[in-house]
Amino acid sequence: MSMFERLIRNHPLANIAFAVVLFMGFMSYRDMPREQDPEVNFNWVNVTTRLPGASAEDVEKRVTRPLEDAIARVADMKFISSNSRENVSSMLVRFQDLDTRTFDKRMNDLRREVQNQADSELPEEAGDPVVLEITTANGSPTAMVMITSPAFDERLRALARQVKEDIERTKGVDSVFATGLQDPELHVRFDPAAAAARGISGADVADSVSRWFRDIFAGQARVGDNEWLVRVIGQSSDPDTLAAIQVIPSVAQQSRVPLDSLAEIARAREKPGQLVSKDGQPAVLLAVNKRTGANTLELVDRINDYLATKNKTLVNSGLHVLLLDDQTIPTRQAIDVMETNALFGLILVLAITWLFLGSRIAILVGLGIPFSLAAAFWALSVMGSRSTFRCCSASSSCWACWLTMPWLSSKPSTTGWCAASPSCRQRWTACARSGIRCFLPCSPRWLPSCR
Repeated sequence: MSMFERLIRNHPLANIAFAVVLFMGFMSYRDMPREQDPEVNFNWVNVTTRLPGASAEDVEKRVTRPLEDAIARVADMKFISSNSRENVSSMLVRFQDLDTRTFDKRMNDLRREVQNQADSELPEEAGDPVVLEITTANGSPTAMVMITSPAFDERLRALARQVKEDIERTKGVDSVFATGLQDPELHVRFDPAAAAARGISGADVADSVSRWFRDIFAGQARVGDNEWLVRVIGQSSDPDTLAAIQVIPSVAQQSRVPLDSLAEIARAREKPGQLVSKDGQPAVLLAVNKRTGANTLELVDRINDYLATKNKTLVNSGLHVLLLDDQTIPTRQAIDVMETNALFGLILVLAITWLFLGSRIAILVGLGIPFSLAAAFWALSVMGSRSTFRCCSASSSCWACWLTMPWLSSKPSTTGWCAASPSCRQRWTACARSGIRCFLPCSPRWLPSCR
């Protein structure tokens, strides 16, 4: 007698296994991340670096080529495609088909190589390279948050930055991209006539500001038994600090002139590349991308709770924060459709089996279908899959075929089937093979085929 035959003939053990599978399946379905479509990783990575004021040739020579040399040292890379244009270097990196763990290691290697190259060879004017993994999770934002204000002022900018930082710290959030949010700057508008009268050129002003307006770290100094870090703080957001900088002429370096006698220093914001408005009011738009494997429904619920709490503190201020685009609506609708269809399908199966095979077989089938669905969700949860409309619908249908068979076979029936009969074994083998063929595409490795 085989192990399978002993299992189905042991009725108490079969009943315990039935209860355990139902419980674990229910817990797995409740805790699985919810998505409408499967999450697919294309093994593509985008590396973007900005070099303000540089031509396409300068970007290619000073940014793109050094980064290409660094990325080429990463293993399992298929090819690199780069695009250099004014101010921006954009690179697409394609990896070989790798499992999740190996791909995560290669991503860490890529980030390390890119950052080391940026620190050692890229110009000081270049921004930090942005490494973005291209997946269906960050292909489109999970949620869009908008901050509106009656005027485009510092209150709007400060609130938008605060909301952005708070959402970035929310569990399940991978990144938040802001549109219409300008960083603060200190503008120096020098007077060419006043500078020329003192023998100072525009280059002298720029050199003096870059020389003095920076933090200088001078290492350590030992005083007695103590060690002190030595540094000079030169950067400040106060315009008066910048105005006190001494400008040194290149022709007469002994003479020094305060910067405020040559220029006007004022707080300002960077030149906007994009502007956002809603109903005629200036606004800032935040695109929220979730982490891989995060529960979309729970993430949006957290954001909604945060926005509701934030709006209570903004009463009578004219500022407002709202969720502009909620991607959970089609996800909830798809899950409701799946659950409704499953309920109607169960009722229809019970009615047909009761009509043609009798009440006893109808009851056994009614017990077998929830068992098969619970086993399907449990298996998907163990393998790290997410609860998606397409995969869960397909896999539950396939599991219903062959997981119901042992339950029916473990009970006496009027059809005369038994576990030891050839017809039962043939039916079990056929259903098992068909179930495996249908279920495997919904595993993490074959997830893209579920589309």
